[in-house]
Amino acid sequence: MAVSSPRDKFCGVWLIFFMLGLGTLLPWNFFMTATMYFTSRLKNPTSVTSETNLTEGAREQHSVLEAKFNNVMTVCAMVPLLVFTCLTSFMHSLIPQKLRVMGSLVVILAVFMVTAFLVKVELEPLPFFSVTMVTIVIINSFGAVLQGSLFGMAGVLPASYTTPIMSGQGLAGSFAAFAMICAIASGSELQDAAFGYFITACAVISLSLLSYVMLPKLEFFQFFQDRNKQRSGEDNSLTLMQKEKQQDDEESKQEKQQNVSMMEIFKKIWVLALSVCFAFTVTIGTFPAITADAKSTVADGGSWEMYFIPVSCFLLFNLCDWGGRSLTAVCMWPKEDSVLLPLFVAARLAFVPLFMLCNIQPRHHLPVFFHHDAWFIIFMVFFAFSNGYLASLCMCFGPKKVLPNEAETAGAIMAFFLSLGLALGAALSFLFRALV
Repeated sequence: MAVSSPRDKFCGVWLIFFMLGLGTLLPWNFFMTATMYFTSRLKNPTSVTSETNLTEGAREQHSVLEAKFNNVMTVCAMVPLLVFTCLTSFMHSLIPQKLRVMGSLVVILAVFMVTAFLVKVELEPLPFFSVTMVTIVIINSFGAVLQGSLFGMAGVLPASYTTPIMSGQGLAGSFAAFAMICAIASGSELQDAAFGYFITACAVISLSLLSYVMLPKLEFFQFFQDRNKQRSGEDNSLTLMQKEKQQDDEESKQEKQQNVSMMEIFKKIWVLALSVCFAFTVTIGTFPAITADAKSTVADGGSWEMYFIPVSCFLLFNLCDWGGRSLTAVCMWPKEDSVLLPLFVAARLAFVPLFMLCNIQPRHHLPVFFHHDAWFIIFMVFFAFSNGYLASLCMCFGPKKVLPNEAETAGAIMAFFLSLGLALGAALSFLFRALV
């Protein structure tokens, strides 16, 4: 007779997963919104007081560092994200969940404290550039372990518990974009705004760490964790009995079974895995590499020109993306086996040429077809909402298409393909931007 699961009292587990999702992406989003601060420190070397005192070679070096910052930052973020998500997918059973989650949060918190400290420290452009890139590699490496672990944890819970992770990640972008707009409105110095960003990120990561400490104490979460361990224990007991009979033969068989098991799980979820990969490839290939270079066509725009990108690009994208992710808590259509889901994901490819034909500057190859700012805003609303909704659907459905004892592995595989999409998008962003 099946044992009914306890209630999630006061939605405690749901809220903790939301907080952990927020803590997963908030650090990276604050780095993205602070790019003006980073590039400003690459412009002005601290050892001289005037640009005219720079040698031609030094001036060229600083301009190259400034021009390449966004692209190098994206590569330094996405490559470690992909590699460590892949490692987490295959090795999550070898490292305890508590060590993976808490260890990642502690390292990210420590790195952000150092980053906040460096805001007040004068460094030459090249050392500052190098330190920043190392910081980005560390944050995204441990962020990948954290993200893969979270989706694996959510995989053993009901399907709706992937939604708070996705929703929390969506709010992270909105929160960071709103902080950027507030900094512009207040007229704060870039260094003061950046310091505020990083201290805020430290506070959120600390809350995420505290939330995870509380998670095992909740009956609802513990019930599903114990049930998953029980099923794994039954599998291990059978394996031990087989080893007692014929150890050498059974060891080789077990290795084959594990390999087959991973492939069998992938065969069940490959459509959803490739769909979430393609969704994020299109998104990261376009945003922010192309969209952040859009210019308002309003003559004498004044304040609107200053707020156009922060509001119409970053804030609007993140709010609509968050809305799409959150909608899956109340609506899950189309269903996991529907052919419409991958078709809708594939249709998002149309947004790439649509944004290219907006007023993206500078441009060298394509004409501007959609002149008015309204076109850019309309495209952004549908682009962001579809990304959040469709990607969240795929992530929710993936672990539910496999057996309960395979759900954690399926969640980790889905997280890997999500990260693969981010990495492919980052690589394609160079090509897409060059075509404009």
